[in-house]
Amino acid sequence: MKNELRKELKEHLIAQLNLTDISPDEIGNDQPLFGEGLGLDSIDALEIIVILDNEYGLTLKNPEEGKDIFHSINTLADFLEKNKS
Repeated sequence: MKNELRKELKEHLIAQLNLTDISPDEIGNDQPLFGEGLGLDSIDALEIIVILDNEYGLTLKNPEEGKDIFHSINTLADFLEKNKS
């Protein structure tokens, strides 16, 4: 179940952010999504918020939490698992 969620998250990121030159297998679960990791930026963070809302029905109540939640695939998956209804 956890691995399926992580693969699904990677696929959503690739589709939503037009990361056409990368496959889900190339994104490490602990790899940072921003900065030296995958290299995402603040615009991409907004797109991740859209993914959480559209695909999982979740909204970030505190934008300050975003930095920790969006750190990696694992932190995103943990957030989803804790907050899904």
